[in-house]
Amino acid sequence: MEDVPASSADGAPQPPEVLALAKVVARLRAEVADLEAGAAATAVLERAKGVLMAQQGVTAEAAYELLQERAAQRHCTLTEECWLTLGGTRPHVLEAAPQPPPPSSGAAASSFSTARYSTRASHEGRRALLARLAEGLATTTTASEVAELLRAVLGRAEQVDAVMIYARAASGSLELVGHAGLAAELAEQWSHVPPLAGVAALEALTEARAVWLEDLRLDAGRYVLIGDTPAMWPSRAWIPLPGERPATLAVGFFRTKDGPFAHDTRSLLREAVRLCEGPLRAHTGRGAPGPARQDAAVVAVQRVFDALPGPAILLTPLRAPDGSVEDFRIDAAAAESLDIAGRRGKELLGRRILETYPTVAGSELWDGYLETLATGTVYEGLPFTYEEVALGVPYESVYSVRASRLEGRLVVSWVRHDTSEREARRLDYLQRLGNLGWASWNLATDTITWSDQVYTIFARDRELGPMTLEELPAHLVPDDLPRLGAAVQRLLADGAAVDQPFRITAPHGVRHLRIVAEAHVDSAGTPVEVHGFFQDLTTQRGTEIALRESERDNLIQRGMLKAERALAARLQETLLPIPEQSLELTGLRVDVAYLPADEGVNVGGDWYSAIALPDGGALFVVGDVAGHGLTAVGTMAQLRFTAKGMAITGSRLPTVLGRLNALLLHTATEPPGATATMVMARYRPEDHRLTWVRAGHLPPLLIRDGEGRFLPQPEGPLLGASFDAPYGEATLVLRPGDHLLLYTDGLVEERDEDIETGLAGLAATAARLVRQGRDESLARTLAAGRERSRDDICVLDIHLPRTP
Repeated sequence: MEDVPASSADGAPQPPEVLALAKVVARLRAEVADLEAGAAATAVLERAKGVLMAQQGVTAEAAYELLQERAAQRHCTLTEECWLTLGGTRPHVLEAAPQPPPPSSGAAASSFSTARYSTRASHEGRRALLARLAEGLATTTTASEVAELLRAVLGRAEQVDAVMIYARAASGSLELVGHAGLAAELAEQWSHVPPLAGVAALEALTEARAVWLEDLRLDAGRYVLIGDTPAMWPSRAWIPLPGERPATLAVGFFRTKDGPFAHDTRSLLREAVRLCEGPLRAHTGRGAPGPARQDAAVVAVQRVFDALPGPAILLTPLRAPDGSVEDFRIDAAAAESLDIAGRRGKELLGRRILETYPTVAGSELWDGYLETLATGTVYEGLPFTYEEVALGVPYESVYSVRASRLEGRLVVSWVRHDTSEREARRLDYLQRLGNLGWASWNLATDTITWSDQVYTIFARDRELGPMTLEELPAHLVPDDLPRLGAAVQRLLADGAAVDQPFRITAPHGVRHLRIVAEAHVDSAGTPVEVHGFFQDLTTQRGTEIALRESERDNLIQRGMLKAERALAARLQETLLPIPEQSLELTGLRVDVAYLPADEGVNVGGDWYSAIALPDGGALFVVGDVAGHGLTAVGTMAQLRFTAKGMAITGSRLPTVLGRLNALLLHTATEPPGATATMVMARYRPEDHRLTWVRAGHLPPLLIRDGEGRFLPQPEGPLLGASFDAPYGEATLVLRPGDHLLLYTDGLVEERDEDIETGLAGLAATAARLVRQGRDESLARTLAAGRERSRDDICVLDIHLPRTP
């Protein structure tokens, strides 16, 4: 046993319970393989005892003693004798273990065949082979004879062409101690292998696990392959003998059969190696300590326990070198003894208390054990609480424990208070709240068990019993059959845990379900039991689908809006080109700025016109159509071209506004009721007179002599607001140096701010820029100062230079 630190990093002594737990942790890794081997041997032993009980008419205890006597007479191990007994119940006919059917067009459906996964048939096929192997092992005297026997027994059934047996030396190198089916030259070449990387046999021994070489091309890149022509053995396996860490003996199987090892084949080879363990250790001088003969007192106590109702165990103290008790080993157990991991009766034999109940260390119960062992006083503790975990949910159970001394050991019995009802109640709550139910399937007996909630999930009558595997495809949505079939095959054939969603048709529609399951395998890696749960995700999936549909609609809507914005922007750019520099028009310098809004995805309806008229004058217009998008751009185009056309023909400006108002009122738009604001001015260069009108628009700003003021506004309501709206006009004579600004409301409006404040700020800023001589691009400078406006900005600066 490994040493554990007696103090912490700062030198303080560790509490006794910490020391005890540390020792348990240090020992568990080394004991895993032995425990697995013991579990496998127990299964074989129980079957052999059953055969003798039926043949001889004796009790289980008498059958066990008879097996031990026969093993001693034949000088073989108890496991070998069990296989000999099992093999004697039927003729030794060599037959290959049943293989899964080959894939076909109905491969998905065949994945739901119960016979494909039931272990009963495969156990029958393996039993005959292993029985013959056990019979032959009784007469072997060398490791090479064991290898030859393995080749003879497995050759025809599994196409095993050669067998090699390696032992690891103290230096870490490998020594060939037995072989069959190899040429003498090849055996000599590989008789000694130094501890190099890339040797599969060495990897199997080092990691104490089987190494399966099933793809010649890939394996050749990872390992050094044995053989003058490696392709002669396209698949190989290296399996270490169990019971040791690190392992010292490994058996290699070389097959002429291409492709991966079937699961039944893997199980067969593992069991064959385990069966050869005793003879190989004896023939190579690497014997592991055999099982100690049971103490007569232990045997007697176990016989009493076999007839005793209720839980009880016999504990043997395990002492440290200083004589203190560091743990207790379970040497006998009553059939109803059950630990928190689900091990029952004789499955507990050999286990340690701190391994089975780790938090007992340092508790009042532990102190009671030690006192009873030292003084002989019967310990009867008060009921105490022990925290356990079931289905991942921790909860507390209450125990009453009694311990008494028996010839240096302890006989312990206990009562678990009101746990069964509470467990059932909590499990029922868990299933209902999670809308899930548990299910299990014993592949050896082909029995399926469902909890009540699974019947609810599948909408199945409880009188019909659990649904068989063959029935399941009839309830599946056809599209999910291949995926669930592959998951079932991974679970039941490969032993891999699965978490797979699928759908079934139920009386009230399609249900979305989920299966989470894992397989319990025997010591040979063959699945023998499956445990898991079904969960109804229909409500959750409905919510997910609704959210996904909503997200898809949003994406479509965003795409449409983006496309509409792009189209409107292109249309606006085509209809309303913005010059990159100032224009010279009838002796005036005109600066234009246009800045789209930062917010939203729609293009606005702000626009301008600055054109020369046939009479030598000029027309200036700034307008703002209510709304955004294609409708606003279309309305803007109507107003802009209509206004220009009427102005060119010489119509008076109030008349133009009146007809534009009528145009909007009689034009069908979506949404209906389009409105717009506009300011329009006609300039005559001969007298610098500017006549202007407006329709609900903000007043023009005049910058003269370094001061800014808004022009008095003539009458003029919003376009599209009412019939027979009156429109007046006003005149202004421009002086050299004047700037007249026509603009839309985006230049002055601000959230939570009065419009008058914005107008005052515009007048002050524009006047300051003119006074500072920064009036070369006044419109663009003002627009740039409002980059984060929530509305479009359009500015027209009409400037009469001081010199022509």
